Amino acid sequence: MNQHLPLAPAKVRIGHSACPHDCPSTCALDVELPGPGTIGRIHGARDNSYTAGVICAKVARYSERVHHPDRLLKPLVRKGGKGEDQWLEASWEAALDLVAERFEAAEARHGSETVWPYFYAGTMGLVQRDGIERLRHAKKYSGFFGSICTNLAWTGWMMGAGALRGVDPREMAKSDCVVIWGTNGVVTQINVMTHAVRARKERGAKIVVVDIYDNATMKQADMALILRPGTDGALACAVMHVLFREGLADRQYLARYTDDPQGLEAHLESRTPQWAAEITGLVVADIEAFARLVGTTKRTFFRLGYGFSRQRNGSVNMHAALSIPAVTGAWQHEGGGAFHSNSGVLTLDTRLLEGTRLRDPEIRYLDHSRIGPVLMSHQDALFGGPPVTAMLVQNTNPANVAPEQRLVRQGLLRDDLFTCVHEQFMTDTAVLADVVLPATMFLEHDDIYKGGGNQHVTLGPKLIDPPPGPRTNHFVIEELGKRLGVADRPGFGMTEREHIDIMLGRKGLGDFAAFEEQRWADLQPPFEEAHFLDGFGHADGKYRFRPDWTGQAAPNRPPRNMGPLGPVGRLPTYPDHVELIEAADAEHPFRLATSPARSFLNSSFTETPSSRRREGRPELLVHPEDALQLGVRDGDRVEIGNRRGEVVLHARLFAGLKRGVVIAEGIWPNSAHERGEGINVLTGADAPAPYGGAAVHDNKVWLRPA
Repeated sequence: MNQHLPLAPAKVRIGHSACPHDCPSTCALDVELPGPGTIGRIHGARDNSYTAGVICAKVARYSERVHHPDRLLKPLVRKGGKGEDQWLEASWEAALDLVAERFEAAEARHGSETVWPYFYAGTMGLVQRDGIERLRHAKKYSGFFGSICTNLAWTGWMMGAGALRGVDPREMAKSDCVVIWGTNGVVTQINVMTHAVRARKERGAKIVVVDIYDNATMKQADMALILRPGTDGALACAVMHVLFREGLADRQYLARYTDDPQGLEAHLESRTPQWAAEITGLVVADIEAFARLVGTTKRTFFRLGYGFSRQRNGSVNMHAALSIPAVTGAWQHEGGGAFHSNSGVLTLDTRLLEGTRLRDPEIRYLDHSRIGPVLMSHQDALFGGPPVTAMLVQNTNPANVAPEQRLVRQGLLRDDLFTCVHEQFMTDTAVLADVVLPATMFLEHDDIYKGGGNQHVTLGPKLIDPPPGPRTNHFVIEELGKRLGVADRPGFGMTEREHIDIMLGRKGLGDFAAFEEQRWADLQPPFEEAHFLDGFGHADGKYRFRPDWTGQAAPNRPPRNMGPLGPVGRLPTYPDHVELIEAADAEHPFRLATSPARSFLNSSFTETPSSRRREGRPELLVHPEDALQLGVRDGDRVEIGNRRGEVVLHARLFAGLKRGVVIAEGIWPNSAHERGEGINVLTGADAPAPYGGAAVHDNKVWLRPA
């Protein structure tokens, strides 16, 4: 009777979704659904040609977040002093009534611009992320200039290419040389490595990695170029100098597709490898070998990341690196050219979702990277308007991730500021709030996602019910709209699926029901368009070696009340190295970069046991020779600081970086540090030229034993 044979395992139901986190890969997911309200392991979708079955380990273990015992489950109202972490449970109705009451009181005293809805990339789903804009515009609250992540990189790209698109990233697998520049793909976008390694296995392609330390991606390199932070423009110029000097520039391509190759060549005459070696810390032979490799390999694919742009000269660095394939003519070949983001391709009509028709052009915009100066009422941050005295913060953690953390914390602790935080966990920002609302996670609501790092629009339908308590971002915006008297405005009163139907329909992609079967749409442009063989995105169709830094369009240009930002007059005429960075000096002899950790994603996953276990503790990578000079041993407590503050970390001696450079990996919760302050105490909130951003890897610091 076979009664002793083991029972066959029950087949686990599989649901389909998209990763909601702030990663260019936006992976297509297959989710194990073992029972009602529960998830198991998450896998990359094998039949998605970009995800190709591979996702990062932290998302694979997402059940740790969904079923975490510390998830917020009840609305909370502060009962003690701000930041004392004392709360009373409240009903959703009472909590939302209080929020609406305080917003109305603030508006009555200071006008509508005193309220500042604040969000960013805690979820990349369009409905749950961007619906807050509908409330903003309907109520004429202060605008939100979302600058922290993309501005420096996108601006540099646009100055050259004129359109935010590029070579199909799957073409990396068809390359003979893949240059991974300024992005730690193993840690931050694993699918880059999937396609690059495939090229090496199938074609014998060389992988070149350009970065500031020997990270996980660098360990995959055939050619590793470790340079000083903020010097990428110098390396790019020296490479192009060699290309012109040694007859490796494609002059026919340059004449047809670029604006001023003769001027560029003349400009680069003095940008020699010797000149760049002094700036970058590289050796001349390595610079020349890199130049010859890309100059003689027509199928060279430049995968340009965000990390190297997070310097005060970041836009200049991006433009300089992007100029190399224009000199070689690599754009003409399959597997050649460059890619940064397809965000300009993956457009969906969000006007109704965001209430664009309701926007008043006279309402000021505030820079979300400068939340510290904004909340401390620095006049250059407020643009002449009233102080911010009320905020709704959805799915972001500025008390931990924003620059100049001490200013942010001081601002959030102001007695005259009312803050409502809608979150999944009690973050550093939520602890400082007046009202905390529990939020759903991505598998518990409907949404749709765009993958800037690839070419897919992917559906993320609700797969499980949330535990009792958490509500969606969409619910909160709708309910506040009712209480604040704008529920009759366009875009309100609709469900998530109705908004998705409109976005899909206007793109010619059907509706939610049909798309649920399809799962995603591949919107990659044709070869000629992606390779700019029908012209670059400028009116004359030319790649611009001579950018018009403040006259050209950019994807995220500041609204007119803000104007150009930073020291615009110091931006160069041609690709170059410019000393806009926070250079080391006698008082601050080290340069600090705050690079991503493998098991964290900004401040997400810092709450999961496996991620905390893998990362260990907040550490500072220090070159052994620097440590010896300072009398610091491996594991010692060290204090690192500048004029903005100081933080205590544990030293980890590490020879895989330049002397004078130190690196803190990951944004740990403030509470994980000895003094309750995190690494962003040390980062600056000044706006880099030309259009702002956050130069979080660009900090001069001193270092000493603690």
